[in-house]
Amino acid sequence: MAPIVLKHLKKTDIEKRMTLPSKSLKCFPSLRDDKHTVDFQVRDECGRVWKFQIYTRKKNKYPKPVLTKGWREFVCSKQLRVDDRVAFYMEEKDQADSVKYRVEVEKAVKIFGAVFGHEQIHC
Repeated sequence: MAPIVLKHLKKTDIEKRMTLPSKSLKCFPSLRDDKHTVDFQVRDECGRVWKFQIYTRKKNKYPKPVLTKGWREFVCSKQLRVDDRVAFYMEEKDQADSVKYRVEVEKAVKIFGAVFGHEQIHC
């Protein structure tokens, strides 16, 4: 299954918030009632459930979505660095399981500062 977001992390993604491509917004929970934030849950490769919030600009033609609430805790817990890769997937679940998203992290393999690939983290 192809990820709905696959991103090589940049400094801002690590230190503040993760920007998402505007086209991916349609794959995440929809913003309703003229709101500019929506909370959702994501399960990582270890089975832990994380709570994130997508934030968009209030009144703008281009929403520019970002992950805010919960993102920095995730970054610190996974010890993410610049050039690591994060992928979000949408999954079909039965009604008993409300988590419909999965996140996978791949750590950048660097030699003398150059990225030579990525390695999935394991639990």
